[in-house]
Formats: sequence, C-alpha cells, structure tokens
Amino acid sequence: MNYFIIKKQKKTNVKFLLPLFIFILFTCCDSFVDVDLPQSQLTKDAVFQSSATANAAVTDIYSRMRDQGILTGTSLGLSNSLGNYADEFQCYALPTDSSMPFFTNSLLSSNSNIANYWNTSYNYIYASNAVIEGLENSSHLNKAEKEGLKGEALFIRALMHFYLINLFGSVPYVTSTDFTVNNTVKKNSPEFNYDLLLKDLEEAAVLLPQEYRNSERTRPNKYGVLALLARAYLYNRNWEEASNTVSAVLNQNSLYQLESQLTNVFLKKSKETIWQFQPLRIGKNTDEAATFIFTSGPPPLVSLTADFIDSLETGDLRRTNWIKGITGQGQTWYHAYKYRLNNAGTESLEYSVVLRLAEQYLIRAEARAQQGDLIGAKEDLNKIRSRAGLNNTSAISKEQILKAVAKERRKELFSEYGHRFFDLKRTGEISNILILTKPGWNAYDVMFPIPQNELNVNPNLLPQNEGY
Repeated sequence: MNYFIIKKQKKTNVKFLLPLFIFILFTCCDSFVDVDLPQSQLTKDAVFQSSATANAAVTDIYSRMRDQGILTGTSLGLSNSLGNYADEFQCYALPTDSSMPFFTNSLLSSNSNIANYWNTSYNYIYASNAVIEGLENSSHLNKAEKEGLKGEALFIRALMHFYLINLFGSVPYVTSTDFTVNNTVKKNSPEFNYDLLLKDLEEAAVLLPQEYRNSERTRPNKYGVLALLARAYLYNRNWEEASNTVSAVLNQNSLYQLESQLTNVFLKKSKETIWQFQPLRIGKNTDEAATFIFTSGPPPLVSLTADFIDSLETGDLRRTNWIKGITGQGQTWYHAYKYRLNNAGTESLEYSVVLRLAEQYLIRAEARAQQGDLIGAKEDLNKIRSRAGLNNTSAISKEQILKAVAKERRKELFSEYGHRFFDLKRTGEISNILILTKPGWNAYDVMFPIPQNELNVNPNLLPQNEGY
C-alpha cells in the first residue's frame, strides 16, 4: 500500500486506517498484544481513551516490524538480504529465490522485496505519526503516559527513516497522516533528513524514562533511543556527539554489561541487550535461527563466505561460539550461530536483538579515534577483543586504529541488520572491497532503486536513483 498517495475518494477514511488495521491484528496470538477493543469503537479517539489500548497501538507496530520489512529475521529481512548484497554470505538458493538478486547485485526497480522495504517502512512511519497525533488530541491519558508513548513513536519514526536514508539516499521524511500533505510529499537530501532524524531522537530521549516498561527490554527506554542516536551521529560524522552519547549509555552499569560468555549474548535475559523483539508466541524463538541454521550441505539458503571465515584471527572465540561448520560431500560450510534455537519449546529463550552494547563500544572507539583520542579508542576496541579471547590491538596510529575498528565491526556484527554493508558504504570503501569479490558489483549499487510503482503514482519522487 502506498502511504504517500491515497485515492481521493478514500480521503475521508484516512484517519480510520491505522486503528482499524491495529485492532484487526489484536485478535492474533501475538504476545505483544493483549488488549482487544470492541468493533463498535474502531476510531482513533477510542484508541487513546485508555492506557491499555494506547499501549497496544504502539506494541502492535513493534510486532509488525518484527514480522515484516527491514528488521524481520526471516530471509526477507536486511540481515539476510544485505549479507548477500555485500560479502558476508555465499548464496545457494534457487535462481528464483528472493535472495538471489541481492547476491548477484542485480536489483531492479520492480523487485518485490525492495518494494516491501519501502512500503512497510512508511507503513510503520504512518502508524507512528497516527500515534503522535492521537496522543496530542487525547485528554484521557496522563502526562507521563503521553510522553512515554510519544517518545516511542518518535523512536520508531526515526528508526525507519534511518534505514530508508541509508538504503535509498534521498527520501521523504514523513511526519503527518494528513492526505493533503502526503499527496505531494517530495524527497529530501540525506543531510536534511538526518537533521530531522536527529531532532526526533533527541526529543524522544527527553520524553522516555530511564526504566524499561518490562524486564524483557522489548520496549525501548531512554538508553535505547540514545543507542540509536549514537549510531546516527556516527553515520553523520558527528564524532563528539557520538562519543558523548555512547558514554551516557555505557555509564549505566546497573542496566548494561558486556556478557563475558559469548553464548549468553543473544539470550533473552542478556545484560548486553539494549532493545529486542519478543517472539510471536510463547515457546517460539527467533526467525534468525530458522533463516541461517542448516544441518546438511549444500546449504538451502546461505553460508558464511570463506573470506569472512578467513578474516577471523586464530583463537577468536566468536569463531567457535557464533559460527558452526557443517561437513558433507568432502566440503565444509559455515553458518551464523549467534541464535542457536531453531525449534519451538515450552519457553522462548532467545529474542531478536536489535540494539546491543558491543556496538556502542565500537561506535565510541571509532568516534574517539576520529577526534584523536587514540588511547580511549584502543580501550574501547580492546573491550570487544578481550571478550572474544584476543590480545589487545597492535594498532598505533589513527589510521591503523580506524582500520582495526572496521575489522572488529565486521567480526562482531556479522549477520546483524546489514552492518557490514552500511559500514563499507559510509566509509567510502564499498566499491574498493566488493568489486574484488562480487562480479556483479557496480558503483551505483550503493543505493537501492526506488520502487517503480512508487514513482508511477508519485512523480514527486523522481528522479530514480542512478543506474536504475
């Protein structure tokens, strides 16, 4: 569904689209949602008459983010697609599989997965805007409730725009559900959009409390917002802000600690988790495990590339704990093994971790090095290396330390939401690296094509990205 262009004859129904969609979904068995609203009350005002239904409106967005679009752990999500698009995965899927155009770097503007990323992201942005507008017009919730829910909606809006900017380049930054506004929405430059994104996150950080709404960290708190804000500052080359924002997160020792055992990092009770998705139902674990784990070769979907396996130093505990080799037919293939539970049980033990502490150390290491604080940068880098069973880095100069951080990010964050692709892109190394290992790579592949259907219905989105 296109959320920029809504047919004129449906204009009067726009304000009812979000609550109707939300409460249709409430009847499912998703553990995010435990409140139903009578069918007679399917209006925006009714959603924000109580804390329970207002919270349900927000948690429903998280459940949909988990199941569809950019952040899903299925093979359709970025973890798989960008792992194929960059140099993390070797693809063994059938030529007709949705993973193959990413692996061969042969995306077209008609690609259905690209359209899905675009449409679901703007769907969640539309939903977050509807929440913000509903809260502003509500007289039934107290100040703390309204601020907390608005903070989460701003976080969601910024998060989705963050990925859209880094995948598509110039995109619209949508902050309204108004038909007359969205009907003529135009693209902004990434620089302009980053200003809006940072503003959203900075406001969300003020609004959200330090405490989590629940013990399982499935709703972001203030520090979840700051973790994303630190990443956005890093991508935007705001080194000082990135470093200071990370410090605000790392100083919360009572909340966050690096897990000493790598096998504990992706468990639902990990002290390292900043924000995660709860599975669909009790007993289910993650879609990531189902996507990446295989038990015989050749793999049905993907394996880790030989180049990635060779990049791991001798003695790196991530190789023995987060990677598993499967041998057969005289060959060994390796799969990501961060998530280990591929079967349902009586209890969900692994949740999909979206933001975690290790990334924060690596963000600050890079930001510190960029500012000339080489000692501080090495301290942060060595925190991650030590946890992986490795000696302190031998890097000395600024350039050496930045290269060491980049290598550590590759080894620490592999198979997680496209970090490798985004890192290569933002540092300007992407074509230099991928042209050596990806026969189909072209310089314009740093951007995805804007879905052709979107260009057809909204010419304001022209021009198409170069190369498509």
